[in-house]
Formats: sequence, structure tokens, C-alpha cells
Amino acid sequence: MKIVMIINKDLPSGLMANTAAVLGISAGKMLQEIVGANVLDRDGNVHLGITSKVVPVLQCDKLQLKELRRKVFAQAYDEVTAIDFSEIAQRSLDYESYAKKIGNTAEEEIDYLGLCIAGPLKKISKLTGNLPLLR
Repeated sequence: MKIVMIINKDLPSGLMANTAAVLGISAGKMLQEIVGANVLDRDGNVHLGITSKVVPVLQCDKLQLKELRRKVFAQAYDEVTAIDFSEIAQRSLDYESYAKKIGNTAEEEIDYLGLCIAGPLKKISKLTGNLPLLR
């Protein structure tokens, strides 16, 4: 399995960090197998499980991000999980208002801040192999 995050490169650094954090939380819930077991240090202190996978954070512009999301969903990639984070979600003060706003918005009107995709190595590499690392 390969997992990557793709962030809109034109966001301010604070929004990039927030986008990655939100996607990471969602990925941890949706892809529980990527979180390793708790570990102990030499003194017996517990360190809660972190990701057991390398998670490259890639960048692209707003239009590329939207196109990548469309490609993932249009081709109905089997075995690929896609989590998106939109401007609507980022601006919503609570989940209820987010759900209502997104439910009243056409897909073509949604601007994405980031996307996290996970699945078989070859499929994810084919989708994201041309994207550079976020800098």
C-alpha cells in the first residue's frame, strides 16, 4: 500500500499545515492499518502508535488538484481510498454546517485544498508520479 497527500501549493503555510493535519486525522480513521502499535522506550514509557507508512506530501496547483480528484473518482479506481479537504470544510465552524454547505454545492463549484489517496503502489504512483514534493 502507498499513501500520499497532495496539497495546493498556493496556500499560505498555515493552511497547508492545517490541510495536512485534517487529511492525516481522516486517513488514520479510514486506513487504520497504517497506524502502528504502541511502543515502549527503554524506560517503559508508552509512545502511541504513529503511521507505519512513509507519507510523501506532494504539491500541485488548485486546478491540478481538482483534476486529480476527478480522475480518481471518474475511473473508479478499485482499492483506492481518496479523502479530500475543501475550502468549504476549512471555512465551516462545525461539522453540521459543513455537511449542509457541501450538500448544497455542485462538485464543479468546490475548490480543494488537499487530497489524500491510498492504495496499491502502482495505482497511486501512476496518479501522482509526476508531482513534486511540497516545499
